[in-house]
Amino acid sequence: MSSPAVPTTSSAPPSGGPGVPTGPEHPADSAAATGRAARVRALALRYSMLWVLVALVLAATVLYPGFLQLANVQDILTQNAAVGLIAVAMTFVIISGGFDLSVGATYALGATVFAGVTKSTGSVVLAGGCALLAGVAVGAANGTIIARWKVNPFVTTLGMSSVISGLAYVYSNSAPFIVDGISFQYLALTAVAGVPLPIWILLVVFLAGAVLLSQTGYGRNIYAIGGNEEAGRLSGLRVPWLVGSAYVMTGVAAALAGMMDASRLGVGQADVGATVALDTIAVVVVGGTSLRGGEGAVWRSGVGLLILATLTNVFYSLNISQHWQLIAKGTIVVAAVALDSLLRRRRT
Repeated sequence: MSSPAVPTTSSAPPSGGPGVPTGPEHPADSAAATGRAARVRALALRYSMLWVLVALVLAATVLYPGFLQLANVQDILTQNAAVGLIAVAMTFVIISGGFDLSVGATYALGATVFAGVTKSTGSVVLAGGCALLAGVAVGAANGTIIARWKVNPFVTTLGMSSVISGLAYVYSNSAPFIVDGISFQYLALTAVAGVPLPIWILLVVFLAGAVLLSQTGYGRNIYAIGGNEEAGRLSGLRVPWLVGSAYVMTGVAAALAGMMDASRLGVGQADVGATVALDTIAVVVVGGTSLRGGEGAVWRSGVGLLILATLTNVFYSLNISQHWQLIAKGTIVVAAVALDSLLRRRRT
């Protein structure tokens, strides 16, 4: 007698069962891939202006074969050392949520005082001290009005710019101070190990600023008040002192920058520095420091300085009109601010 038929079963589970995944990949793999893509995008955005600088340098070497020659590089850094010094200090101000339009006038005041005191006393050291003290006074005035009296930084520094320019004209009697002494030109024309002194000063200031901002409690507090000033105040931060100190930095840096350029040219006068504020803010913003405060870095300002300095050098080497240089610089600044606004909207 035959036994009843027994249905055969397959060892493989039915389609869609637990033994065989139906999706294209495991959820953990998908999450990892998404995380890697997000990190790549974040790195690309974080260092975007660095890639722009690399591309500009490559293009510059093609358009101007002598671009990377040592003499040309030294010329670029020397000519932009003054703006670079102010940009370091401006980075602190903008990260703290402020703004300083008076740096151009302070630059002119520093140059005028440095040349005028040297001419009247013959002492370069005394003249340098007086110029730096003038920068401290300007920064302290700006900081007090903004941090203590709560006046808008834009309005304060714009008004102070007019006051400072007037003081420079009154002190100089609207005439340039021409100084012929070799000691007066020491600051600009001296070379150490074959490198001009202004470049050494620029490098030291950038290094000191980077360490102060990224590695100290003071720097962390600057970021904190820039991100949320009220929260910083409630957490016990000395907000007026922090804000005021940032403006003192820009005052001193602008005065020192004026001294350097007066030393290089052998003259100090009150009608210089008209574009210094725009150039400095352009350097900081193009580097990636946000005008909204709370975000940025000194190294970013260094990148911004090199980008604009490279463009200027290429324009001059190709004999392009200065008018087009102004158009290009303004366009770059507007584009950088627009990009910052777009990225912030996407993050929120």
